[in-house]
Amino acid sequence: MAVLLGSDIPTLPTTLAAAATQRPSEGSVHSWDLSTGVDGPGTRFVTFLSGCPLTCLYCHNPDTWRMRNGKRTSADDVIAEAGKYTRFISASGGGATVSGGEPLLQPVFTGELLHRMKHELGLHTALDTSGFLGVRATDALLRDTDLVLLDIKSWDPETYKKVTGRPLRPTLDFARRLADLGQEVHVRFVLVPGLTDDPANVEGVAAFAAGLGNVSRVDVLPFHKLGEAKWQALAKPFTLHDTPSPTPEQVKAVREVFLSHGLYAV
Repeated sequence: MAVLLGSDIPTLPTTLAAAATQRPSEGSVHSWDLSTGVDGPGTRFVTFLSGCPLTCLYCHNPDTWRMRNGKRTSADDVIAEAGKYTRFISASGGGATVSGGEPLLQPVFTGELLHRMKHELGLHTALDTSGFLGVRATDALLRDTDLVLLDIKSWDPETYKKVTGRPLRPTLDFARRLADLGQEVHVRFVLVPGLTDDPANVEGVAAFAAGLGNVSRVDVLPFHKLGEAKWQALAKPFTLHDTPSPTPEQVKAVREVFLSHGLYAV
């Protein structure tokens, strides 16, 4: 029997950053897809992970809330699938995005995916997150992330709690941390008539985003009910059933608030 001495003794990872480089790694994956224009710049390979601590009233993928509803999938399998499209993705100026659900509910798996997408496949990487679990994002994970798509769902804490079921502060703390790191951020704000459209709420998000200094784009996303059928299939009440989508004029007015703060808003 061989005897292990000194440096021959295998070491175990002691941090999430270290663990993120250990292979093979598995996570709960809902699905993956190619998308253009909505999950970061260019055409992107998007991995949707299962599990989310938020229960947003307008969520269009409530089927991603529970991790157990996803499929246990190895990072190797995800990378192999993404690798089929790297030439096409690179030609479009695109990349790879890890989304959800909430990817930071699985920080080690998310970290490995971002690391390998960036360093093995040579792709621009993006992390799509609510920021609520931002404390789980190690500095190593963020170094492997070229862009953070950060959902700031409200400025008013009570409205945020009503929308998500969770407190606002962790998202703002994460946003400030990203600013301190100089991380590029796209802020996403969903405009819901009668819920997030209060002028003071919009102004608060705009002023905060402008003050960070690292927000290169704001996406004002009009509320829609395309996911309502999923709520019904899960026997969950969709409380925004009678809420209308904002008019083009309402969306334009909110974009102008962000523009007035010197932000690029679409």
